[in-house]
Amino acid sequence: MTAVRQDAWSPDDDLILAEVTLRHIRDGSTQLAAFEEVGQRIGRTSAACGFRWNSCVRKRYDEAIGMAKQQRQKRNYLKKQGISALAGNERLTAEEGDNAKNETLSAESLSLEAIIRYLRQWKGTVQEMSRQIRQLEKELKEKDDQLREYKEENERLSKEVNVVQTDYQVVNDDYKALIRIMDRARRLAFLTEEQEEERARFKMDANGNLERIE
Repeated sequence: MTAVRQDAWSPDDDLILAEVTLRHIRDGSTQLAAFEEVGQRIGRTSAACGFRWNSCVRKRYDEAIGMAKQQRQKRNYLKKQGISALAGNERLTAEEGDNAKNETLSAESLSLEAIIRYLRQWKGTVQEMSRQIRQLEKELKEKDDQLREYKEENERLSKEVNVVQTDYQVVNDDYKALIRIMDRARRLAFLTEEQEEERARFKMDANGNLERIE
């Protein structure tokens, strides 16, 4: 059983859907058979393929669908011509040999013209598919260029973030060092004040004796 995927359709999926469906139309097969084949190739249900074809992809291939139907008609016509020519040859008698030869040549000429028209139409289909492939390649190149720009922008921003982080670390270290210096200066000032307060002071009285000053 084919698993149902929930992701969006890619351009490659649409191209496979169009190519297989057009081939089935040319071969005289049914679109249901085409959807089943596409579903097996890309991992989707035939219902999902049919919905995608009718709602989106088919609109882009109106001309190709018309050409595929014409090619199917030409193929059926060629088959009928081959059967008719064979039946006519079986009914020919020896007396009608010359007329049969002329009829066979006419049928062969008509079949050749049909084959030439078919090949020309197929050439147009191939050219259209080639044009679509070139368009897809162009879009893919644009996406690659855009992705490369995003990668370059990401690298630039990453470098800027690293520089900012480095600057922050330097400033933070300087700030911590400044705090330590200020704390040491405060403690030294406090100790100096205590030492000055504890230092004894004296003065000489009128009798020449030293008297301590509180």
